[in-house]
Order: sequence, then structure tokens, then C-alpha cells
Amino acid sequence: MTRRGGPRLFCFGLGFSAEALARHLSVAEWTVMGTVRDPDKAKRLLAAGIDAQFWSGEPLRDDLTAKLHACNHVLISVPPDQNGDPVLNAAADAIKSMPSLNWLGYLSTTGVYGDTNGAWVDETAPTNPSSDRSRRRVEAENAWLALHREHSLPVHVFRLAGIYGPGRSTFDQIRKKRAKRIDKPGHAFSRIHVNDIARVLAASIAKPNPGTVYNVCDNEPAPPAEVTAYACGLLGKDPPELQSFEVAKRNMSPMALSFWNDNRRVDNKRILNELGVKLQYPDYRSGLQAILVEEE
Repeated sequence: MTRRGGPRLFCFGLGFSAEALARHLSVAEWTVMGTVRDPDKAKRLLAAGIDAQFWSGEPLRDDLTAKLHACNHVLISVPPDQNGDPVLNAAADAIKSMPSLNWLGYLSTTGVYGDTNGAWVDETAPTNPSSDRSRRRVEAENAWLALHREHSLPVHVFRLAGIYGPGRSTFDQIRKKRAKRIDKPGHAFSRIHVNDIARVLAASIAKPNPGTVYNVCDNEPAPPAEVTAYACGLLGKDPPELQSFEVAKRNMSPMALSFWNDNRRVDNKRILNELGVKLQYPDYRSGLQAILVEEE
């Protein structure tokens, strides 16, 4: 039930990151509602106090529009597809007509920067996507930011690095005996623990700055082989043997290969300095240690 007054968040796509934000916000103070594609997940979230409604991208129903208009904060975590951004296509007019919108966050990806040959990128760097998936992200970012410029909507864009957390980490691949250690000298990935995504979003909600783009990642880009070896050590297992990238790529899916084709280090100073975020897991070591404690 929606509380009278108080902060109310509507999430288009109650996925891994949005659920983390919902947990982070005070249940006593916040009303959280949103959409899912799985009816069973809707039931689970409803039992947890989140008003989750089934929606698969069709024109927004009247009941969903009413719930959206009852909120004053909006989070979009639904990715664009070949037809563009589903939320923009279905709900742009409903969002523009919200009576009291204080904050809107769009979750994008650091993939919009493309390949920088390992160079650092901050939010002032040009976008240079190297895949169709990332190009669609750039188009979606631009469309949301256009709503800020043209309609004064309080849009914020968050470019997320590789997301990990309980149930979605290197540990899962190790336990399934699917972990690999690929040697590609000079190649590093940036990553972010899902709970720190929630911290960043909550900090932005508390300190809105419409039209701003934020990189969301931890302090230490690192080679995946290094991360896997560390995780194996925590589990008391021997790490897989190193395999050259040239050999490994022969069996990679197109999506996996697209990640390895981009090499960049992502700068996070804006979330630290402008939002005052103190990361709970500033590097993969602290994040993996906490996941292991929680899972065991």
C-alpha cells in the first residue's frame, strides 16, 4: 500500500541492482514499487513488501500509470533493444506528466566508452561504443538526457561497470567448475559490488544534480585472472591454469568476446567527490570476502 506523503520509488525493472536499492532504502520511510517480467518474481517481491507488477514492455496500463504518478522517484534499469528503449517507447508521456518527480535515474553501462587500450576514462570522455549493444545504450542515454534538457526532467545517468554480488560472482563459476583464467597482458576490467550501486543511487537521490552522468565502479580495475585466483584462494581451491587469450577466444560467445575486445580503466572520482560516497567494497578483495561470509 502506498503511504501518504514521503518518498516513493517506482522501478522499471526490479532486477539485481534495483532490488539492492530497495533493500538499502529504509522500508519504514520508503514505498517501493515497480515492474518485473516474471509473475513468480512479482509474488516473491510482493511478499517482501515491494509492490511488483508484471509488465513486458507493452503500452503502459492505466493501473501502472496511476502507480507511477503516485511516486516521486523513478529508476530505469530496463536495457534497450533493437526497437529502442522500452520505457521511453511506452512511458515517456506518463513520466513527463508525473505531478511530483524529484529524481530519475537511468542505469547504463561503462561499455559506452568502447576500447581505450587500457587508458583511464572519466565522465568527460567521449562515448565510442564498439558493439551494437553499447551503441543502443548511447542512444538511450542521449534520449533520456534530452528529456532533461527539453522538459526539465531530473534525469541522472549511471554508467555501471561489471556488476557482482551474492549469487552473481566468480565463486559461482568456480563451484560449477566453469571458471577460466585468461591471460591477456595489460587488460583490466572495472567492476562494482551491487550494494555499492545502491549506495551511489541513494546518495544521488539525497543530492540530485539533474543532467549529470556518473561512472559507478570501485577503485581498482583488475585482470579477471587475478580475481579468479583470489576467489579460488578464499575457497581453498587451486586456480585454473592460465590460458592465452588467443586460444580462449576460439570458444567464446560473441557477447563474451565483445567484453574482451574493450580494454579500459574507469575513473570513479565523481561519485566519491561530488556525491560523497564511501564505497563499502572499494576493491574486489573486500567484495569477495563479504560475499563468501554472506553465502556461507
